[in-house]
Amino acid sequence: SGVSKKERRKRAKEALEKVGLADQFRKEPAEVSGGRMQRVAIARAIVNDPDIILADEPTGALDTETSMQVLNILKEIAEDRLVIMVTHNPVLAEKYSTRIVKMLDGKIISDSMPLTSEEVIEETEKAQSKREEAHKKKKPSMSFATSFGLSLRNLFTKKGRTALTSFAGSIGIIGIALIYAVSHGTTSFIDSVQEETLSSYPLTIEAQNVDVRTLLNTFTGKAKSISEHENDAIYQKAMLYEMMNAMNSLETSENDLRSFRKYIEEQRKDENSMLYPALAGVQYTYDTDLLIYTKNVDGTIIRSDTELLTVELMKKYAELDMSPMLAMRDQTVMGSVSSRMASSMKLWKELLSGDDGNLVNEVIKKQYDVIYGSWPSNYDEIILFVDENNEIDDMTLYALGLKPEEEMKSLMDAALNRKTIDYEAKKWSYEEICSMDFRTILSPDCYTYDEKTGTYIDLRDTDAGLKYLYDNALTLRVVGIARPGKDSIASVSRSWIGYTDKLTKYIIEHANNSEAVKAQKDNPANDIFTGLPFKDTDGNVSTGEKAADFREYISSLDTAAKASAYIKIMSVPDKEAVSQFVSSTLARMSRTDIEASVIPALTEQTGMDADAITGYISSMSDEELNELFAQALAQQYKEQYAAQVSKQMSAMTTEQLANTMDMALPQYTDDECAKYYDEILEFSGSTYEDNLIKLGCIDLDSPASINLYASSFANKEVIEDAIAEYNKNVDDLSEIKYTDYVGLMMSSVTTIINAITYVLIAFVAVSLVVSSIMIGVITLISVQERTKEIGILRAIGASKKNVSSMFTAETVIIGFTSGSLGVLITYLLCIPINLILHRLTELNNLSAVLPLRTAIVLVVISMLLTLISGIIPSRSAAKKDPVVALRTE
Repeated sequence: SGVSKKERRKRAKEALEKVGLADQFRKEPAEVSGGRMQRVAIARAIVNDPDIILADEPTGALDTETSMQVLNILKEIAEDRLVIMVTHNPVLAEKYSTRIVKMLDGKIISDSMPLTSEEVIEETEKAQSKREEAHKKKKPSMSFATSFGLSLRNLFTKKGRTALTSFAGSIGIIGIALIYAVSHGTTSFIDSVQEETLSSYPLTIEAQNVDVRTLLNTFTGKAKSISEHENDAIYQKAMLYEMMNAMNSLETSENDLRSFRKYIEEQRKDENSMLYPALAGVQYTYDTDLLIYTKNVDGTIIRSDTELLTVELMKKYAELDMSPMLAMRDQTVMGSVSSRMASSMKLWKELLSGDDGNLVNEVIKKQYDVIYGSWPSNYDEIILFVDENNEIDDMTLYALGLKPEEEMKSLMDAALNRKTIDYEAKKWSYEEICSMDFRTILSPDCYTYDEKTGTYIDLRDTDAGLKYLYDNALTLRVVGIARPGKDSIASVSRSWIGYTDKLTKYIIEHANNSEAVKAQKDNPANDIFTGLPFKDTDGNVSTGEKAADFREYISSLDTAAKASAYIKIMSVPDKEAVSQFVSSTLARMSRTDIEASVIPALTEQTGMDADAITGYISSMSDEELNELFAQALAQQYKEQYAAQVSKQMSAMTTEQLANTMDMALPQYTDDECAKYYDEILEFSGSTYEDNLIKLGCIDLDSPASINLYASSFANKEVIEDAIAEYNKNVDDLSEIKYTDYVGLMMSSVTTIINAITYVLIAFVAVSLVVSSIMIGVITLISVQERTKEIGILRAIGASKKNVSSMFTAETVIIGFTSGSLGVLITYLLCIPINLILHRLTELNNLSAVLPLRTAIVLVVISMLLTLISGIIPSRSAAKKDPVVALRTE
């Protein structure tokens, strides 16, 4: 062991020459005689040049001549080393031995050359010295490389079994690898969608934030039972209750965007800040109403707004007024959410600006290809976006002025009458599209002062006024046409028009300097559109302030208005009188009397069936019925009182009523004036702030919302961390609150995919464990088959650890082969799987991908599992007795 093949052959030839068998070198053991076999045994003994040779009955089965030949060879060998021979032939011993020790029953009975006492001491010391030297020497062992080589050779010897075992072990790896590849591909696709949708769905922070997470959880979760109950009947599930409670409990908060905008700008200028590399762009939006008009092919001036035009068409041809629905949408607590969804569907949208004065951000340029013209470079330039097929939908074409109203009427009639109509596909050249004429009318320019009413009126209410505004409006030029890029995912597939933030700033700056805005600022207490005062919505007006405002209001009225105001004041009954009338009436009536009065009235008001009303009233408690009837009685008393007062004062002239008002006004107490302030005064339905917004008067430093575009999806978390850091350094009222809608939805999808992946991997992992057990069993069988080899290895100096490492190496090799085979097959299977995925989903970006790092990890896992499965077989091999192992056939 440990000797090269060349050296082994050399030593073997020399040993055979010494025993006189040089000419028998290439013969097989079965081809030589018994004497020659004995000489071969001697040659085998001396090949490693030992110090001592043990010869047990070397002439036992040989004739006299052959015995003498063998003994002569041993005598020659004994010239330079010790030869100890055991024999029962005293003649041969006397003839060839230099020292004869006779033994009987294990005891020495004679010694022809016994040692003296000095020699015994000397030899004892030498033996002790040799033992110490031997102890210092490294024990013979087998290196791991040798163990690995033996294992590899054994596996190659049994190629069929090795191949089958490796394939069986690879099945589990293939399953896990395929599941992970599909999962990783799906997750990567979602990440890429998230990455690209950052331009369409930025992190939006609004001046008024509505936290809808509770509502989203209600929609996606399960409704709870109202109470614990047995399954012995049908019970109510509180789904609608939970939804209503969630909507009513939506939390709204105000964000100080002025301060946060300042913080954002400071961060963007600092190259060492968190937000500097994380932000791809920032967009500030304002409550500006972009008034874009164009002429359609009929020559009619229309507002280029798909939503408003849809409402107009529905009202005009379908007799369906959608305006109240839109107003309700904007006024509810869900207004911010719905308005966000509506804004994403708008025809006109502001382009995300870039850094260093660029009007269009690189994020937008990467997602769209300009197919004609160029990107906007000035405030009056716009760009039209078409879909991937260079198409624009019908409603957008109508809003662009490319379709007549008559055609839209035909479409509406066909839809209402359920008719199928033929259509002719039309097309327009790029030059025709870029020659379209759009005009933007500034909001304050729409209003002019009317000297008759003393208010500002809207010129758009008349055709002549609208034409005047259109002819003098700012012209917008279409300078380019763009469509989504080939591999773009997040780009909007429908048509829209993009304008730069320069146009927004231009509109705001010019609005702030308009006459209407100045008039409203000079008169902050009254509405310039109605002439009515603004009502204090905060409830902070004191009784004295109300009284003063009431007296000032009455004094400013003309004669007719004063007369009308006096009649209204006198028509208000005393609260105690109303209460006394209601109480006395209820005291005289029983429940039956009340029902007899209420049921006919409700039937007439609602138009419902009398039986249904009766059932509804009967289900009410006495308190509920009394409260309902009390309200009706109070209203009845007020109407009767007002009618009586009006009848009494009808004999008085307008001048008399006005004079009476003037004389009574100084006599009213502050409490009475405050009461009449609430009940008599007519207030504007708007507010001072709303009027300024309506006129386009906006502070550029105080945006309505801030859109933060992350440079990557990972940097989106950096932005969130920066906001959290900002909140730590400000007071509670100045904290920024927001809702990441896309993050909420995407995280749910990712969680579902991960859950499915883990379940599938758990199932496939069972097959991996079974494969490992099978490999362990096969290795144990291999141990039994190689028992004699184990004995030989132990006999030539291999330790238990060496034997164990040999079989451990064998299992590790099988594990490596199984893992590598599984990974290789997975990569091959990914090819048809991706073809199927692309065919079914039509998404070329969705592919099953097994990362190289994961492949390496799977191979390592396979090796570890087979290593564990080989522990028992390798320990079994190490524990075998070398003597017993050598005798095993």
